[in-house]
Amino acid sequence: MPPAKKRKTRATAETADEAPSSSKAPEADTAPEETSAPVQETSAAEETQAGPSGASTSDAAAKAKERMERFKALQARAKTGAQKNLKEATLESQRLATDPNLLTSLNRKSAIASHNLLKADTEISGGDFERKRAWDWTIEESEKWDKRIKKKDAHRDDQAFQDYRQDSRKVYKRQIRDLKVDMDYYEKQKNEAIEKAAASGGLEIVETEDGELVAVDKDGTFYSTADSTGFVEHKPPKDAVDRLVKDLTEAEEARLKKRRERMAANGDEGDVTYINDKNKQFNQKLNRFYNKVCLISKYVSTPC
Repeated sequence: MPPAKKRKTRATAETADEAPSSSKAPEADTAPEETSAPVQETSAAEETQAGPSGASTSDAAAKAKERMERFKALQARAKTGAQKNLKEATLESQRLATDPNLLTSLNRKSAIASHNLLKADTEISGGDFERKRAWDWTIEESEKWDKRIKKKDAHRDDQAFQDYRQDSRKVYKRQIRDLKVDMDYYEKQKNEAIEKAAASGGLEIVETEDGELVAVDKDGTFYSTADSTGFVEHKPPKDAVDRLVKDLTEAEEARLKKRRERMAANGDEGDVTYINDKNKQFNQKLNRFYNKVCLISKYVSTPC
């Protein structure tokens, strides 16, 4: 016989209802905890991602600020350079527009005027102008100035032609004064010549008691004489040859310039248009009478 079914009473029903509810409650309590954990992990990840992005943003802003400061500095530098270049260009144009000869003449006239004014004031006050003027110079400077003035006066008095020997002496002194000697090349050549002569036996190096070395020419072939021909074997360097050509060209130009000045003083400017003195006088007479008319007809486009 099967067991009889028990009837549920009210108490047992309430107990059965409480049991499932109590068993479901922990599940409900654990579910929110499980859902809250991913939220916390997500917020931590967002904070981790926000940290590097904020740092990169600040670095980019700092770099942009630095680039802007450099750009402003370059702009200021370019502006300053442009202003300086404009100022230099203005000064250069003014300097080119000013005649240096006129400027030198004005400075000389100003110095002469100052000298005369000081001299007049000193004479009015009853003082000695030369003595007062000498206060600004030392004895060495005064002697040097007197020597220079004396040399200048002698040079001015020596300008007139005396004879060809004197004229050649003046040319020679001028060339020696303008000559620039290469002492390094000279010492090198001298040492080579001494070594060559000492090796060949024609020159003997003797040491004195003071320790000084003296070269003794044994057979008289080291030092040049009137009969020496060693200069034939000498080959000058290219720069020396170029310097010689330049000096000859300058001398020729100076000669032609003096010739033109001399011809201009005699009324022979321009090309030579005469064959003898009578023809030259006739041409000069034509120029005196008709040059003015030809000049006027030239400007009114009428052939002369």
